[in-house]
Amino acid sequence: MKINRLGRSAVTVTELGFGGGPLGGLFTPLDDGTAAEALTAAWEGGIRYFDTSPHYGIGHSERRIGEFLRQVPRTELTLSTKVGRLLVPQDAAGRMDDYFQVPATHRRVWDFSRDGIRRSVEDSLTRMGVDRIDMLFLHDAEEHFETALRDGYPALAELRAEGVIGAIGAGMYDSGKLTRLVRESEVDAVMLSGYYTLLEQSALDDLLPACMARGVSVLAASIFNSGLLATPRPQPDARFDYRPAAEEVLQRAHRIADVCEAHGVTLPEVAMAFPLRHPAVAGIVVGMRSADEVRRNLAAFTTPVPDGVWTDLTTAGLLDERVALA
Repeated sequence: MKINRLGRSAVTVTELGFGGGPLGGLFTPLDDGTAAEALTAAWEGGIRYFDTSPHYGIGHSERRIGEFLRQVPRTELTLSTKVGRLLVPQDAAGRMDDYFQVPATHRRVWDFSRDGIRRSVEDSLTRMGVDRIDMLFLHDAEEHFETALRDGYPALAELRAEGVIGAIGAGMYDSGKLTRLVRESEVDAVMLSGYYTLLEQSALDDLLPACMARGVSVLAASIFNSGLLATPRPQPDARFDYRPAAEEVLQRAHRIADVCEAHGVTLPEVAMAFPLRHPAVAGIVVGMRSADEVRRNLAAFTTPVPDGVWTDLTTAGLLDERVALA
């Protein structure tokens, strides 16, 4: 699998990365055994980039990835996690977490301060049982952006200068705020969630040109737009941006699927290939929860997509015409 370097750092990623959100019980519960099988299948399939966060299952995702890391050579993979939410223990009192299907044993406290970030890193190192993190992201800082830029970014830069972290950046869905971070700081990479996909190319307006100009790499996440593009034909109950998909969005996805099928490929195959056509994109990050899902995604990722797909999608007005120039 092709490997790309992140910005000017020494950190590299495989073009397909393993997203750890589902390992935290996103949408539905997940047991330890199934999570372990998914991670093993990813490793056996050549994936060497694994991304997680304290937010994912209030620590469950980090813990499960940490258990996996003890079975493989640490030097042969890239590990990223995120900061911005501290996990504070609490009595679950029989409740489930508000975001993931796990008992509510902790609550999240927003904290982009220097001390908060350093504490978050130490907590993550402990949960995963590792002595270093390769890539660290400011996470979901949209509503806390000024604090994250003023206090959080310098804390990350300090950790990078100390050699604790290899590369730094931010992971958000707001391409405008990521663009400002790219222009006003010295980050190595950004993770854009859901806004450079077959259904949404607004990052061409700001973030992607800024990253090209500044030598910053992009990791495209949520490329299936919460599942809508994950099957050959969108399901009637499919989600888009974590909410039920509007009829207009469903119909657009079906039109894209028509073009894909005319060229002998599927919607997921084209969805995975699309972001990597842009020179700023170093990799895609796909959330996976089972070995079967990993194998399906690996098969889709390695399927060649004919150039005619992109031409026909652009001609039909289903892709931004600037995509052809990227």
